[in-house]
Amino acid sequence: EVQLVESGGGSVQAGGSLRLSCEASGYFYSWYAMAWFRQAPGKEREGVANIGAGHTNYADAVKGRFTISKDDAKNTLYLQMDSLKPEDTGMYYCAAYVTQGGDGLSPTYKYWGQGTQVTVSS
Repeated sequence: EVQLVESGGGSVQAGGSLRLSCEASGYFYSWYAMAWFRQAPGKEREGVANIGAGHTNYADAVKGRFTISKDDAKNTLYLQMDSLKPEDTGMYYCAAYVTQGGDGLSPTYKYWGQGTQVTVSS
């Protein structure tokens, strides 16, 4: 079993920055593709960014503002979020081990964290 624990969420004003972290433990392997998703109240969960096998992929809404990275030695995934907007508000989830092909931004992952809340005020 794999455990994923997110941290780093909080409240920030528009234009500000936050850095999310996701620490993996258990039977986790550094080659697992990983991703960040978010879900706003009343909306479906959407993919934000994906990293795996030397590539990264971003949703159009966050390109140029968010950066996904991974420290394999620490089994930790990061999401640097800059120039935050009110529409970035939501619960942010870390995911690992994609089960289907594609761009990695669909919620087809086996392992999920509990989420960390991000609130951006105008």
